[in-house]
Amino acid sequence: MAQPGQQQRRRYDSPVRREQAARTRERIVVAGWELAHESPVWDWRALTVRAVAERAGVNERTVYRHFPSERELHDAVMLRLEEEAGVTLEGLRLGDIAKATARVFAHVSSFPMAPRTPRDPTLTATDERRRAALLRAVAAQADRWTESDAAMAASILDVLWSVASYERLLTGWEIAPEDATKALTWAIGLVTKAIQEGRSPAESEASVREN
Repeated sequence: MAQPGQQQRRRYDSPVRREQAARTRERIVVAGWELAHESPVWDWRALTVRAVAERAGVNERTVYRHFPSERELHDAVMLRLEEEAGVTLEGLRLGDIAKATARVFAHVSSFPMAPRTPRDPTLTATDERRRAALLRAVAAQADRWTESDAAMAASILDVLWSVASYERLLTGWEIAPEDATKALTWAIGLVTKAIQEGRSPAESEASVREN
């Protein structure tokens, strides 16, 4: 015969309560998802437990009941964003990277865009000079390309040239400085060769779609 306490636990763990808990959890995740969509993709400072609780219409204690830490809340929101983008990192193959990248960028385009840090006027002017120099270099080699293709080619060279890319290899991948330089100049060489051979970004996009 069941003891009174056991009966109480069974009633508390009833299917109705589990369904209510699942709905509450979903409201919390959706609230986090909405807040994430209102912020730049790199800045989740606004995605706090308090903000999510307010958006979901629950108290903070309820959020912590489902997600013991803010990190776990963020992880759940990120999983929802990955599902929305249609990207699965597990089992990613080399041949899938281009399509996965296109899906990620299509998804990211729905987020607010903002510079990561305030731009110093001198640094901004230097960037403009570098962009102009890269556009001239590409145009000299690919004079029959459309303005859009030339800009895309020059911009990817600019990304590979940037200090931000170099820092990403050093800090995110923990690659040695000399190896980071080798990796980036290797990639620049591949892009340069494609330009010299007349293979435009538009042709590469068509190839990705076909595959």
